[in-house]
Amino acid sequence: MLYIVSTPIGNLQDITFRAVETLKNVDLIAAEDTRRTKILLNHYEIKDKKMISYNDHNKMRRIPYLIEILKSGKEIALVSDAGTPGISDPGYNLINAAIDNEITIIPIPGASASLSALVTSGLPTDSFSFKGFLSKKEKKKIDAFNSIKDKTVIFYESPYRINKTLDVLNKTLPTAKICLAREITKKFEEFLRGTPSEIISKIGERTIKGEIVLVINNKQK
Repeated sequence: MLYIVSTPIGNLQDITFRAVETLKNVDLIAAEDTRRTKILLNHYEIKDKKMISYNDHNKMRRIPYLIEILKSGKEIALVSDAGTPGISDPGYNLINAAIDNEITIIPIPGASASLSALVTSGLPTDSFSFKGFLSKKEKKKIDAFNSIKDKTVIFYESPYRINKTLDVLNKTLPTAKICLAREITKKFEEFLRGTPSEIISKIGERTIKGEIVLVINNKQK
């Protein structure tokens, strides 16, 4: 069996009992970054657990190996650096390979940065879409923003590009309502809400750091 195990997005206490038990009992953990996963395992006193790295850089080499382990009857837990595997990360490829090989896949639900940002944004949740990471290219960002119509849309963005992204958003959708959520569940958790210009004003000269989720609604009254 392949377990898709959600792990905390910041606060190590944000993990389910079932997830901890699964990590304790599987034969192998396939982790995006074994060093980060080791911190989680140590916190929950999960000792001497066999791990292997599985990420964007080595996924094509690792998939055949992991599939053979699964076909031999072993159980593997797939974990990402944070949150739910398969969302904007290489977990998707392993999951599809497991499906092709008729391997049982079991989700272990838990933390999700996109949903956490959505439900705290104050924006409509009856119809929304998740678009993953915004492009680094300005034209593609403009196209992405222009495609937003009546539903709420969720993006991930880098702190190194967020100021430029807000400028582009202010020029493209100046009246849109947005929520900039950063460092969700962590010490410096912050939610900035308003129009793009209002968010820019609230940030001022500060340097924005940490993991960022942008929630945008452009519905016109």
